[in-house]
Amino acid sequence: MKKALLIIDIQNDYFKHGKMTLTGSSAASVNAKQVLETFRNGNLPVIHVQHIAARPTATFFLPGTKGAEIHDSVKPLETEKVITKHYPNSFRDTELFEYLKKNEITDLVICGMMTHMCIDATVRAAKDYGFGINLIGDACATKDLDINGHIVNADQVQTSFLAALNYFYATVTTTDEYLSKNLK
Repeated sequence: MKKALLIIDIQNDYFKHGKMTLTGSSAASVNAKQVLETFRNGNLPVIHVQHIAARPTATFFLPGTKGAEIHDSVKPLETEKVITKHYPNSFRDTELFEYLKKNEITDLVICGMMTHMCIDATVRAAKDYGFGINLIGDACATKDLDINGHIVNADQVQTSFLAALNYFYATVTTTDEYLSKNLK
């Protein structure tokens, strides 16, 4: 077993004053940073995924903007892999799968944003490709959603998506639980 940390879309537009502010993005980034520092201290592989909007109607993660940059809390080191994506699924039309296979990575520890979109799509795809997955739920963030005029608050969205991914698709845990059990 060889594991890597996959940090998905922790980018400036998801934070206060960004173009798509999420609920809990600051707290999630603090937790992601703890996991990141532990991986760095253990000299374990780290992969950053950065979403750059390609749709003409996109309103955030626009190319060349400060909002599209990876947040300072998890800023990549020069030695860490950065993969650019244009779709919610981090595997779609990227080099992620080939990079993981080339480096013999079998297991992923995943955190990032948005839980209901890019995290969900990537976790499901990773499982379909045969990877073992630990999803750090409190190192992820989402937002309120609207369905037919009914607002589903971010806490409910977060809980629902994490619950749906738990067991078959991933082992969902907290930052403290993961670090205490896996990276002593």
